[in-house]
Amino acid sequence: MVAAASAFLTNPVLAACELASGPKTAALVELYTSEGCSSCPPADRQMRRLREALDPGAEAVALALHVGYWDYIGWKDPYARPAFAERQEWLVHANGQRTLYTPQFFVNGAELRAARAPLRDEVRRLNLTPAAAEIRLHAALAPSGVLQLSAQASSTAAGAPLALFVALTESGLVSQVARGENAGARLEHDHVVREWIGPVRLGAGGARVQRDIRVPAAWNRSQLGLAAFVQDQRSGRVLQAVGGHCIPS
Repeated sequence: MVAAASAFLTNPVLAACELASGPKTAALVELYTSEGCSSCPPADRQMRRLREALDPGAEAVALALHVGYWDYIGWKDPYARPAFAERQEWLVHANGQRTLYTPQFFVNGAELRAARAPLRDEVRRLNLTPAAAEIRLHAALAPSGVLQLSAQASSTAAGAPLALFVALTESGLVSQVARGENAGARLEHDHVVREWIGPVRLGAGGARVQRDIRVPAAWNRSQLGLAAFVQDQRSGRVLQAVGGHCIPS
């Protein structure tokens, strides 16, 4: 999902894309999920159909972060990383809670509970809010399989400790689960975070990050996407997000 204008450029040597955030606040929708959790497949389907659940033209960026703390049940989630469970725990504490669970949704850093406004209404509310940060992303995929990534961010917010995060995602992933609570199930995933960069602190001049990421041959390059966001490191509030699919030639 593209939260702002983007342009895709291709040539025989290099495929590149540019993404820039817009004047309104885009909604960052994070799902913490696990292939070892029997309650997670419906939430995974909800993420895959997120666009259908939102208003036409809604600005939202989706990230599915897989956690591994259910691996002991019998199935090791191939997409889980310890850093994602650590981030989930931080968000839970920032929301004044104590318990981690899956599936768990956060929208711009705030936990989306049943008692809160529906997701559509929450995204609509955020989209009507002027953005307090600006983000630009550039990515170029070389024939060698190296993704040359650069991102920069600035913010008009004062006083809060802010940080820039960047994620590389892949959609269209399928797992045939052999053990655990989902034994025998065929699970499909979109917006799965494959690479994670941050936090990169914003100083007086903002923040800038450059990184070369080797894209494994097994990854489906036509299903890769980029996302970036600026977050308050004290409250967890996301000031702005941007994301989109980069489809190389």
